[in-house]
Amino acid sequence: MNVLPNQPSLETIIAYFKGLQDSICQSIETADGGAAFQEDVWERPGGGGGRSRVLQGGGVIEKGGVNFSHVHGLMPDTAAARLGLSAGGQFHATGVSLVLHPHSPRVPITHMNVRYFEIEGGIHWFGGGIDLTPIYIVPEDARFFHEQMRAACDALHPDYYPRYKAICDQYFFIKHRNETRGVGGVFFDHLKAATAAGKQHHFELVQSLGERFAPTYTTLMHRRRNEPFTEREKHFQLLRRSRYAEFNLVYDAGTKFGLETDGRIESILMSMPPLASWEYNYQPEPGSPEAFTMAHLKAVDWPNWGA
Repeated sequence: MNVLPNQPSLETIIAYFKGLQDSICQSIETADGGAAFQEDVWERPGGGGGRSRVLQGGGVIEKGGVNFSHVHGLMPDTAAARLGLSAGGQFHATGVSLVLHPHSPRVPITHMNVRYFEIEGGIHWFGGGIDLTPIYIVPEDARFFHEQMRAACDALHPDYYPRYKAICDQYFFIKHRNETRGVGGVFFDHLKAATAAGKQHHFELVQSLGERFAPTYTTLMHRRRNEPFTEREKHFQLLRRSRYAEFNLVYDAGTKFGLETDGRIESILMSMPPLASWEYNYQPEPGSPEAFTMAHLKAVDWPNWGA
């Protein structure tokens, strides 16, 4: 494999992702206050493995997972074709992926993924992002979240936030519903570099986002955790969760890659909500908070919303 001199090594990246999993789990456990993550260490028959950590029945989080994985081996033909690569090469894929589903419809669902991929011949790239899926869109919270994402990106380059926000809005779009999954965030993939400095720069972007996640999301947890809610709002939560499930099963590239590379099914489907509901031809009451949310499931310039 062609190696760039003085580049961040695979071992360095793997160690960072393990530490990121540790720090995020500690932060979420502390903010939740009602349960701890349970760890399941697993091995992949074709090579590699991971640490799946799941928290269930917490004070805020109904079901959440923070997974680390490093898998390697021969690239399957289906995955190679989808990535535009030659079949049969040795690959390494590592990263941290998380999804948190709260009890309360007042606390948003969140997702983060930061990852690194390399294949023999010198091909490598970083990818990742963070997005927010409120049950009820609260502009104040959406603005705060996007301000944090912009700060994480601006630390590396001022063009990154608008570029990766636009990609996120496009990627997390549920085509068959003609709506976004939530209020978006930032998302990027296949960040390649021809120099060691470029690879280090991309690694630092991944680090900036990864370390921004916990303080951003725990702020929203604390902000909304004690707000009361009704059975009507719980019903709407189940309907909104069904959209989340639809996206993950139909469109999510990580889910597809995990299935194509014989990943661990419990870890791949960790992102699914504990409960969801599908109601035929649901229509929100005009002027209701539900109608407001449904009307704003589209690409929105949240930092400047209402300005």
